[in-house]
Amino acid sequence: MNRIQSYFRQLRQSAETGSSFGGVNERNYKRLSFILFIAMISIALGPVTIIALLSYQNYLNLLQVEERDQLEWRLEGSITSFQSLINSVKAEIEFTADNFTYEELKQDEKLADTFYLIKRQFLFVTDLGIIDQTGLQHTYSGPYELKGKVYTEEPWFDLVFRNSPNISSVYQGIRGVPHFAIAVSQINPNNGQTWILRATIDAKKLQRFVHTIKTKASEDLFLIDNKGILQTNSITFGETLTPYDYESLLGVTPNLTINGETFFHAIGSIEGTPWSLVLIEKRYIHHQKWVNFRGRLIFLLVCCYAISCVVVYCLVKAFRKQLRKTDEMQMNMIKEAEHTNKLASIGRLAAGVGHEINNPLAIINQKNGLAEDLLDLSPDFEHKTTISNCLKSVNQSIDRCKAITHRLLGFARRTEVVMEKVQLNHILNEVLSFLENSLIHNKIRMVLELENDLPEVYGDHMQLQQVILNIINNAIDAVEKDGDIAISTRNVVGEVQVIIQDSGHGISEKNLAHIFEPFFTTKETGKGTGLGLSITYGLIKEMGGNIKVNSQLGKGTAFTISLPMIRDEDDK
Repeated sequence: MNRIQSYFRQLRQSAETGSSFGGVNERNYKRLSFILFIAMISIALGPVTIIALLSYQNYLNLLQVEERDQLEWRLEGSITSFQSLINSVKAEIEFTADNFTYEELKQDEKLADTFYLIKRQFLFVTDLGIIDQTGLQHTYSGPYELKGKVYTEEPWFDLVFRNSPNISSVYQGIRGVPHFAIAVSQINPNNGQTWILRATIDAKKLQRFVHTIKTKASEDLFLIDNKGILQTNSITFGETLTPYDYESLLGVTPNLTINGETFFHAIGSIEGTPWSLVLIEKRYIHHQKWVNFRGRLIFLLVCCYAISCVVVYCLVKAFRKQLRKTDEMQMNMIKEAEHTNKLASIGRLAAGVGHEINNPLAIINQKNGLAEDLLDLSPDFEHKTTISNCLKSVNQSIDRCKAITHRLLGFARRTEVVMEKVQLNHILNEVLSFLENSLIHNKIRMVLELENDLPEVYGDHMQLQQVILNIINNAIDAVEKDGDIAISTRNVVGEVQVIIQDSGHGISEKNLAHIFEPFFTTKETGKGTGLGLSITYGLIKEMGGNIKVNSQLGKGTAFTISLPMIRDEDDK
């Protein structure tokens, strides 16, 4: 018997080693969920991000176009204002030079009166002077002590003779104060010599005029000359006479980077002067609208991202849960198929083993009977009683072997199940009546919770008795004495369940996976063949039902038998 059990144990282990289920790797659900999440997020947020970027860029382009138009308009208006101012002063100086002679203006009082009249019209004019062709200033009217000064070294001096009238760049000159000059040359008809009428304007007064035409604090408006020298103060580039280090390209430059900041930059030349007007816009005209649009766009984008992430996460989580459930069902079906295949293989082997053992058992039984008959016919002798007892012991062993081979053949043949309508509560009461004495002897407390009006099921009455009897007998062996066995029945979603639970020592998780395999037993050697639960499993499956076992060491074991209930259409 031990050799047979050992053989089947080896067969079970080899079946486990070669199991196809053991070769199936569990999915990496975290990695799969991550890839699926990234893919779905990309699909969901990709178009939204592209549309947001396009909207951002288009709106920015529209603002830049409008800003460019506005900047050109403001630049043109500012240049017109400058030209109007300078032309007015230049015209006044030309008028004075044309209507007064050198001898008249050479007189201090006449020049002072003339300066007074010009000053009344143009408050920003600083002084007025008469210079001869040698560069000597004969007459001067103004706040500085410049009478008698020589200007031959001044850069504007020669230019006036070649290009009259002339407007100079801002320079410090003899007075040491930034200013520019508007000078007109005339020829004295008395001696044919050239003389110059010159008016000057301080750079500070020019700066005040720049401030009057600025439209808002966010812009920088200043003058530069044709050598790139600041003619007025600049918020961005510094004070007057500071070099302007950026290329002076006429027109509007939409994205000029200065000290890491991007500005609108516009330059326009002032006709008739050495100057160009520079306008730098630090903010869009519709800056607040741009800020509001950008804020709303970012808010909507963040909301879309957040909602998409939550929705996609929930979908991925649900998909992962369903996929895991499907995989578990598939694994259980593979286990079930392998277990059924294993039982079929062992059943065929058991049939062969049973037939092979029965033949020598029959011979042993025959020879043992012959020996008993001969012993009975023999006269009494010294060891006759001992031999008789030995032969009886052999008979008992033969009977035990017959029972085992009978079970083996029964397991292999799977006696045909006769299906009929049965009531599980009645079968339970019948089985318990057989075991009443055993329960009383072992002082086992039986707790019954049988549901009233339990629906009928299809099954084999006798086989179900055997199934329940096997399980209850195992429960009695497990609890031994002073234990509890609880039996309950219930109707659960189209099937009837019988739950048999004991308070025994329980079954380890390792053994629980093999509990329905032939010749597997947790009982001591000689107390069980390991075929009862295998036969039980097969019978329940043939009746279209299912049997499950749950157990914890030290807490007990529960067997759940489920059989489909009879529906109304099954009777038709």
